[in-house]
Amino acid sequence: GKGITFDSGGISLKNPENMSRMKDDMSGAAAVLSAIDVIASRKLPLDVMAVIAAAENMPGPTAQRPGDVVVSADGKTVEIVNTDAEGRLVLADALTHALRNGATHLIDLATLTGAATIAIGHAASAAVSNDDAFWTQVEQASREAGDRVWRLPIFADYRILLRSQIADLRNAEYGEAGTIMGGMFIAEFAGAKPWAHIDIAASAWNTNDELTTVLRGPSGAGTRLCIELVEVMARSAKDSWPPASRNS
Repeated sequence: GKGITFDSGGISLKNPENMSRMKDDMSGAAAVLSAIDVIASRKLPLDVMAVIAAAENMPGPTAQRPGDVVVSADGKTVEIVNTDAEGRLVLADALTHALRNGATHLIDLATLTGAATIAIGHAASAAVSNDDAFWTQVEQASREAGDRVWRLPIFADYRILLRSQIADLRNAEYGEAGTIMGGMFIAEFAGAKPWAHIDIAASAWNTNDELTTVLRGPSGAGTRLCIELVEVMARSAKDSWPPASRNS
């Protein structure tokens, strides 16, 4: 879960008019913490790991600068084009941590892109995934929990937009498809494991006064989804046990 406790944008400073709500940039982490609390209480027959990527994004003498090149936890280098695209950096390291600790399936929750509001609006979360079978489980969990998600495509054409002339990847300024590109950046750190990225930038906090059918303010988006996903996966694991005989 993305846990930016306050996101000013860093040196690439946000518009002051929109900055007061940036305390909500930890909504992904809050959802993950809430979900793991419930999951643990249900004692389901699965090992579930929660990773919180916590940080603050502020300008200052030690802040990242546009043009910096940083090394991610898995060794990939990233050119910092915009310091306000920090969430994908911490999520990349969170996925690496999960993989190093034996994760077989990955799901991340993040208030990642303002473009999600344009693409989906406040009534659902935008999503991308690298695995159709895993996505089927995520979609089932979404329906059963009433926690809406909508999958966006990952077009191979867009992979070229992640390129940097001085690093393996760049963190922003792709020119189009902002929500998809944010997810594709994170996908670079998921390895070959089934993975889903849930962008709750719009769904985590409804700011549209006229959209009265959706809870006003903080919504807890993604919490019920994660809880139900583990339930779905636990049922699937139970249904597939015992494994078929090698001679059958």
